[in-house]
Amino acid sequence: MSHIVTIQTKIRDAVALAAACRRLGLAEPVHGTAKLFASEATGQIVHLPGWNYPVVIDTATGEIRYDTFNGAWGDEKELHKLLQRYAAEKAALEARRQGHSVVEQQLPDGSIKLTIQVGGAS
Repeated sequence: MSHIVTIQTKIRDAVALAAACRRLGLAEPVHGTAKLFASEATGQIVHLPGWNYPVVIDTATGEIRYDTFNGAWGDEKELHKLLQRYAAEKAALEARRQGHSVVEQQLPDGSIKLTIQVGGAS
């Protein structure tokens, strides 16, 4: 039986975030305080390709702080890639923790399809 799931992502799991960064070829997130244009933010710091300022994620609240100056300082598509990859990594981690197997497929449109087999570990 097939089910389609839509996930609204809040980043709260540092392990899944690090896995997402690795899969995207990004540097591992580092906890600290980063300067944004006119402010600072503390949390997991992620540097996205082509961005002037990092993304800062508070995993306690799921809040993501960043400044792209309406796209002039970074393409928000890079953030969307991170959110998508994080959601896939988190879903797969949770499924495996519950003893299910997970198969991932990258679709031509850039989306990710996860197939979770209940009860089958992989």
